[in-house]
Amino acid sequence: MIKRKEIVPFIFDKMLSDHTREKAEKIILNIAILSFFMHLAVIYLIKFGLIDLPANSELLLNPISAAYTPFSFILIYEVYLLIYYLPQSFTTYITKQYEIITLIIIRKLFNDLSYLELTSDWFEIKGDLQFTYDLVASLILYYLIFLFLKQGKRAVVDQENIDPTIHRFINTKKLIAIVLVPLFFAMALYTLIDWAAGVSLYNDESISFESINNLFFEDFFLVLILVDVVLLLISFFYTNQFHKIMRNSGFIISTILIRMSFGVSGLISTVLIVVAVLFGLSILYIHNRYEKDTLVSDV
Repeated sequence: MIKRKEIVPFIFDKMLSDHTREKAEKIILNIAILSFFMHLAVIYLIKFGLIDLPANSELLLNPISAAYTPFSFILIYEVYLLIYYLPQSFTTYITKQYEIITLIIIRKLFNDLSYLELTSDWFEIKGDLQFTYDLVASLILYYLIFLFLKQGKRAVVDQENIDPTIHRFINTKKLIAIVLVPLFFAMALYTLIDWAAGVSLYNDESISFESINNLFFEDFFLVLILVDVVLLLISFFYTNQFHKIMRNSGFIISTILIRMSFGVSGLISTVLIVVAVLFGLSILYIHNRYEKDTLVSDV
């Protein structure tokens, strides 16, 4: 029989252990590969008139768009990894947020590639112009994430000699991670059912690609903001260091900026995402300098 104090570690091990992560990775990658060929098959069946679908979705008109579906499953795995790293490293947890929003842009590029108008009026065509913005933004974000990872590197903590108060904070984050797994699963399932019902009801006439691209992740980042705020409040029990409070607060602002990008479109949305990651990188850089200088002064 499992003791009460062992319940959280037991559930955490079942949901977020290394073994579970490896198993989830294999399952999701297999589904991603299968979904790619299924999506591709549907596109060609429609193209050759073998099946007739009333919906006129952008995702069913060009074979290149088939890459959109496997990327959606890869994003689901990234969501799982975000929860997986939450108890281990706060900076890695934030990095996963940045990776997810970057992959959302990359996923959108696969669809936009299908509708490029290769003419001399490239910078006058709205779709081509947005593709250019997203292409440049993905490169900038890729480099910013690289810099963020460099700033976030630190020595591996000895789990046996870890401070008891920090150990309690880690256990609290494990509990939050346990809650997030079924919550995000339920959200994803509800979003899928709601979207499918909408497609059946409106035949895709009232559903734009922009709204499809934002499915789940608009609410996902809203939940992340709430989680970040909870973590910030809990951290006050374990530290009163100004630079750490500023770091955690800055990361919340960064997540809010990402969430705001879903409420707008075009260049403003792209700029908000880049500014969010740049702000997070700046916060982490200043935090590391602050911590380094503090250690020097203590000596």
